[in-house]
This record gives sequence, C-alpha cells and structure tokens, in this order.
Amino acid sequence: MRALSGDLSVRDSKGAVEPLGPVVATVVLALGLWFVTFAVDWGSFWVKISISAATLALTSIAVQRGVKAEVRFDAKSIALGVASAAALYGIFFVGKLISTAVFSFADQQIDGIYGLGVGSRLWLIALLLFFVTGPSEELYWRGYLQRSLSNRYGALWGYVGATALYAAVHMWTLNVMLIGAAAVAGAFWGLLYWRVKNLAPVIISHSIWSAVIFTGLRL
Repeated sequence: MRALSGDLSVRDSKGAVEPLGPVVATVVLALGLWFVTFAVDWGSFWVKISISAATLALTSIAVQRGVKAEVRFDAKSIALGVASAAALYGIFFVGKLISTAVFSFADQQIDGIYGLGVGSRLWLIALLLFFVTGPSEELYWRGYLQRSLSNRYGALWGYVGATALYAAVHMWTLNVMLIGAAAVAGAFWGLLYWRVKNLAPVIISHSIWSAVIFTGLRL
C-alpha cells in the first residue's frame, strides 16, 4: 500500500511545492487549445493537435522551477514503452468489442474518431503523432500536471486529478467514446508514470500507440 501511495513527484531544490497559479493557468490554456482543435472547423486537425500539444509542453517547461520530471531513455525504458503500448492496444481492442456490443452508438462514434482530419497523408500523421503530439502531451499531462498535483495533494489525488482533466479537455468533441478513450489512456499512462517515476517509457508508449492506432493497425 505504501508503494501505491508514495510520493511520485519531485519538489524543487528547496523542497517547496510549485505555485498553484501557473498550474491552473496551463489547465485553462489546455481547455482553450483543445476547443480550437476539436470544435473550430478550420485548418488540419492533425496539425492543430500537434501545435496545441507542443504549446502546452513548451509552456509547462517555461513555468516549471527546480527539479523537473525525470526522463531516462535506456534499454529498460524502451522495452517497457513498447510493451506497454502493446498492452494498451490490447485493452482498447477488448474495450471496442464490449462497447460496440453494449452501446448502439459506439460504432458511429468510433468511426467519427478515425474520421478526424480525414484527407491528411498517413505518413504526415504518423510523424506528427510519434515525434510531436505523443511526446508533447506526456511532457505536459504527466511530466508537469500530474507531477505538480502530486506534489501538492499526494500521488493518488495527483494521478486522479490529471487523469480527469485529460479526459475533460476532450469534452469539446461531444463524442462519448473519445472522452472515454482519453480517460482510459490517461489512466494507463498516468499509472505507468506513477509506478516507474520515469517519463521516457510513457513517452514511448504514447507515441507508438497513437501512431499505430491512427495510421496502422486500426481497431
């Protein structure tokens, strides 16, 4: 029990909790960026989500002080990232089977997810997801937001809060399946970060999973 409730996050060099103001400001920024990405019918969806994610990541880096989230790329973190991406794919595969059997609207809403940004070249989508969107989202949602909330409220509530907010910013889609998918994926990556205290495998997992789901092995 101690391992699950221990302090995941790191404090600055003086042991102080990061100010709450910048954390709240970045959440408001995320809500605005995701609104433009999903609700404003202008421009390429994949370019917009990449710019939004990168903006959040760069903003979080700018406002952080003291020790930042640890990112260690080594053989173990790479293997864990690949394995966890495969595990999450399996979870979503089973989840789709169950949801489409239970909910009459599931198939249509899932098709709506894959229809985002239709017409974009697959190679461009894959590159953006793997090198920009995936890493940027993890730098913000887990590396900054979850870590900061965990410092202030404890690891459990930091995990719950960051996961809930990650799902909430997708509300602009009005797509229940997408919001649910964001909640599941956010909970998975948040738990992985909580357990290993290293952002590298989480970045790898997110980048591989999203690139494969949207450009390769569609569920």
